Amino acid sequence: MAKVLVITGDGGESYEALYAVHRFQEEGWEAVIAAPSRRRLHLVMHDFAPGWDTYIERPGYGLEADLAFDQVNVADYAAVLILGGRAPEYLRNNRVLLDLVRAFDQQGKWIFAICHGIQVLAAAGLATGKRVTCYEHVRPEAEQAGATFVHEQAVRDGRIVTAQTWQSHPAFYREIFAQLSGRAHAARS
Repeated sequence: MAKVLVITGDGGESYEALYAVHRFQEEGWEAVIAAPSRRRLHLVMHDFAPGWDTYIERPGYGLEADLAFDQVNVADYAAVLILGGRAPEYLRNNRVLLDLVRAFDQQGKWIFAICHGIQVLAAAGLATGKRVTCYEHVRPEAEQAGATFVHEQAVRDGRIVTAQTWQSHPAFYREIFAQLSGRAHAARS
């Protein structure tokens, strides 16, 4: 069974995490959750409420981390998915994670990021020169890292696929599975 490494941590978006795990399982993939440490993670739900200038945050479902970042062997995975929520805000400072994401790139593997996940790609130096999308409030960070922001639900540039928010799931996962299955390449030939 092919495996995808799913990156999150405390403050990660609960809906993005559960949707990812279930969607990959539905396609016959094993989704392995990696975080700074192996334990139950405290995930959150972000939503919008009238009268607020930004999103609101509520406690979400928890999720077990299968591995700590320092236990990951990149060779075991076909792809990495970096989830959003607040987790990337501090994960982008984790040197072990940044080295892992760079290793996925160096080995020519697929890299997927949704919402605030672009913060990790930017910190790892992988957004430079790429067309990306992300949550609108981290767009300046992507652009400062040398990326070109594209206002679409999902964007592919080479082996990197990015999405704006959990509302982008349909377009994001269509693109992910088209690439992983090779259907997108076959359609272009």
